[in-house]
Amino acid sequence: MRLEERAKSIRLIVLDVDGVLTDGGLYFDGQGMCMKRFHVQDGIGIKLAQAAGLEVAIVTGDITPIVARRAEMLGITECHQGPQRKTACVDDIRRRMGLEWSQVAFVGDDWIDMGAMRKVGLPIAVQNAQPEIKEIAAMITEHEGGRGAVREVIRFILTAQGAYEKLCRQWRD
Repeated sequence: MRLEERAKSIRLIVLDVDGVLTDGGLYFDGQGMCMKRFHVQDGIGIKLAQAAGLEVAIVTGDITPIVARRAEMLGITECHQGPQRKTACVDDIRRRMGLEWSQVAFVGDDWIDMGAMRKVGLPIAVQNAQPEIKEIAAMITEHEGGRGAVREVIRFILTAQGAYEKLCRQWRD
């Protein structure tokens, strides 16, 4: 099936955090507190997806209040931190939403994402993903994680669904 055809059926976009929503770097301040860098354009993309009626979820192996706060800022209610086996978590989300695997996209970058990516209808790797992740991806972004890759994914899906231009006009006008 063509990539655009797969994108047309997507109702849920699941995002990893480190290396996808962030650049994968861990920044520490003078007191040893960890910080993460998020890209504002990815956040706007998430808001566009939500405005189009798509669900967005976060599933990350890490546990940090930083991710919970970013999810809250973006209105993402499905924020799951800590699962080392992401497939079961994604399966639970999609079942509760009444979705088939073919209606789910997953954006990942590393081995922990592999199981879920093998199940979803649209597995996506960011440009700086590990080679094994790129091998199973149906799409590889031009942008690196934390540098607009999520916005690129959402633009692609919304364009395939015929919603992107209308949303752009609403934001511009």
